[in-house]
Amino acid sequence: MNEVVEKIPSIYQYITDEETAWRTARVPLASNWRDWNMYEHIDRSFTLKNSRFYKGAQDYTRPFDNLIIPIANVNYRTEGFDVKDAQIYVDNAENYHKSFMAKKKHDWWAKENNIDTAIDESVESYFDYGLTLLKNVNEARPEVVQLQQMAFCDQTNIMSGPICLKHNYSLSELLDFKGKWKDTEIDKTLLMARTTRDAVSTDGDTVKTPGKYVEVYELHGMFPESWLGVEKLGEEWEDTGKYSPQIHIVTYYDSSIDKSKQGITLFKGKETKPIFKALVRDPIFGRACGRGGIEELFHPQIWTNNNTLHIQQMLEATAKVLLKTNKKKIASLNNFSNMKHGQFIDLDGDGTLEQLVLQPINKPAFDNAVNKWEQKARTIGAASDPALGLNPVSGTPLGTTEIVTSQGQGIHEYRQGKIAVFWAGVYRDWVLPHFSSELQKSDKWLDELTLTELQYITDCLVRNETNRYKKNYVLDNGGEAPTPEMVLMYEQKVKEEFQRKGNKHFIEIIIDEFKYLELDVEINIADKQKNMAEMVSKLNSVFRTLFTPGAIQALQTSPELAQLLNEILEASGMKQINFGATKPQVMLPKQGGQRMQQMNQMNQMPQLTT
Repeated sequence: MNEVVEKIPSIYQYITDEETAWRTARVPLASNWRDWNMYEHIDRSFTLKNSRFYKGAQDYTRPFDNLIIPIANVNYRTEGFDVKDAQIYVDNAENYHKSFMAKKKHDWWAKENNIDTAIDESVESYFDYGLTLLKNVNEARPEVVQLQQMAFCDQTNIMSGPICLKHNYSLSELLDFKGKWKDTEIDKTLLMARTTRDAVSTDGDTVKTPGKYVEVYELHGMFPESWLGVEKLGEEWEDTGKYSPQIHIVTYYDSSIDKSKQGITLFKGKETKPIFKALVRDPIFGRACGRGGIEELFHPQIWTNNNTLHIQQMLEATAKVLLKTNKKKIASLNNFSNMKHGQFIDLDGDGTLEQLVLQPINKPAFDNAVNKWEQKARTIGAASDPALGLNPVSGTPLGTTEIVTSQGQGIHEYRQGKIAVFWAGVYRDWVLPHFSSELQKSDKWLDELTLTELQYITDCLVRNETNRYKKNYVLDNGGEAPTPEMVLMYEQKVKEEFQRKGNKHFIEIIIDEFKYLELDVEINIADKQKNMAEMVSKLNSVFRTLFTPGAIQALQTSPELAQLLNEILEASGMKQINFGATKPQVMLPKQGGQRMQQMNQMNQMPQLTT
């Protein structure tokens, strides 16, 4: 019995068919939710966020009370994190101490490569559309795919099917790919460039541009092996069952003979590893995008606009000046706009002329409805008054405000944790290989150390210099060891000389110092969501109980108490204090005989060099 062999279209036909289906195909999600479309979801979210009505006139004659932008800004700010929160460390016990240099180098390197910008863009896409899509472009900074760029994908699960992006390359951008793509096909494509760009719309609008552009499709996915051969538009192939992960870079032009659409392959080949990573916000089974933050606000935004429109119509009606009279002669004039101030109107004694009083009787009901929808939107978006920069309702206790703000941060911390875990995976797979290559080079730079870093470096330096001093003293004095007092004084001298240099120091990495050392990353966001005012209040309450006579000595002798005060200062926006620099000088017993000889040797101690 002969098997039926399925016919498959060429690569060119496949792209055009799927792009059409991308904008029209519906995804059934539930018994009464059978019309979801990813293109419309992205388009509607983008439109409402930017204060534009999704349907109807856009002539600014209708009021648009935007609830989305302030709530979106709260989510961007509270769910994002900085590159300094990425703790790079050497995953090797013997060389773990080098993690300090790797961390300090990473902070500079990440900013130079705009990785913090990529993190911010991914957080915005995560909230706006319920999906963030990252692409590995073989550079230190991954590319955050703008979802409006999507030509098509699997609307049920974006990572399970092909992904096709649409680019509009300028001539200079296309020429940059020479040597990477097919040079002859690029030259052919340049001749067909046009001075328009396709607009993001369902009706195929184009935008007139001063320069020429080329529309290019970038397709990734698992495709028939036959597509790596030679294809023509409209040609069908037999499905042999042999598939492989592939990339195709394709463009189109209109034939000068019959105006038919012809395809050009600028590049094609097999892909050795996946180049996309996706993070879904609040997943919804059966669709590629999770529940977007803007989508959650669709109903509050739509009904707020509806109520605001009614309020505006009431105000327009009450703004009219209408008069009533029982004199036909006066009524026949029907226009008082040309009358002057103080001009008399003859009513023949028994006539009346009064202004008709118009009042928006139902306006308070609509005002209440607008306020209720706004509060509903804030609740959905976990945007409290303090988070929005608004004063709480008069009479609200400070403790209540702190509790409400803290509870409202919970959902943001939950989502921030998901974003941090996602970016940790991106770092391990895509970013660290580039950073590891950078660490193999020699480098020297001036950096500012935090108090904790400064204390760590001081302790290491004092320990190493003291051990060197002890060794040299024994060798120079016939095996006699220095006394504890001498060692303590030397430690004090080393510490003071180092601390006089301040918190800015040069850090140097020697070439190949990190060769063969494996790096790993941990994104620490544990303290990211601290409420500074609340933290200062709590720490102050604890510290007041400690502020008793003898507190200064306690701070100098107890690192725990000193650290507590430093946390209060830091949360208050003030400089921290190094209590180690204010320790009392070491008091030695009166010198005499051998002791005086030791003191003379102390005066000849080598100077500290760093």
